[in-house]
Amino acid sequence: MDPGEYKRLYYGLNRPEDIDRFREEGYDRRLLETLYNQKVNRNVKKKYHLVKKNAPKMLRMWKKGKSICEIADEFGFPPILTAMLIFQEDGTGKKIFWEYVRDPSLLDSEVTADELREASARDLVYSLEGNEKSKERGKWGEGLLWEWLDSQGIDYMTEEDERREDGSQGSKTPDCLLAEPMNFCGQKIFWIESKASFGDAAEFKINSNKQLIPYTELFGPGVVVYWTGYLDGLACPEGVTLEDIGILEKKLTKWKDE
Repeated sequence: MDPGEYKRLYYGLNRPEDIDRFREEGYDRRLLETLYNQKVNRNVKKKYHLVKKNAPKMLRMWKKGKSICEIADEFGFPPILTAMLIFQEDGTGKKIFWEYVRDPSLLDSEVTADELREASARDLVYSLEGNEKSKERGKWGEGLLWEWLDSQGIDYMTEEDERREDGSQGSKTPDCLLAEPMNFCGQKIFWIESKASFGDAAEFKINSNKQLIPYTELFGPGVVVYWTGYLDGLACPEGVTLEDIGILEKKLTKWKDE
């Protein structure tokens, strides 16, 4: 994606309603939801400790009649996380809080239950539905990758297969480790990693340091696929090839050593 287009989308996605606004221009919902999620997650990481310090104030505001969503808007924080801070400040444990999120009718107050329902409906990232959507995007990308490899008769091990084989839950394992090196667009590759996130500079740097570079050191060169797209002009580490959903139009062939 062109940097100018990326900036317009990223900085324009500030509220859930902005997703629908950009969809009317023809943008894919998965792309927009992914960018929105990444932006919200980054903002939470930056602001969490500062907002948490204000939990006593948030509780006082709530006790005086402001709703959870009104407080969330005032602090620029996701509604469900705002609710969690308020409930915890009021003495509710995290486990019990999430039980209330799953079933607000467990609450004694119907008003509070309605507020929690509203918070869930307005939170596209940290609500239970938001978490499920994130998982679904991950499964969607992995499914596309497996289907693409299966259609070509390529043998590979999934991340689960690899961990089961070496008996380690902590080792770095790509989503697909090829049974033999393959030729991908003239490059010799040994693995393919599936990413449901959008590959912007920040995301790609984190992925490179935590996963992609270690994969090249362990297994050799490989490919990372950002299914919703990536930012043009990213500098790839040696041995890493960037792809998007367009990979489905390409083929792997057996690598022949010269």
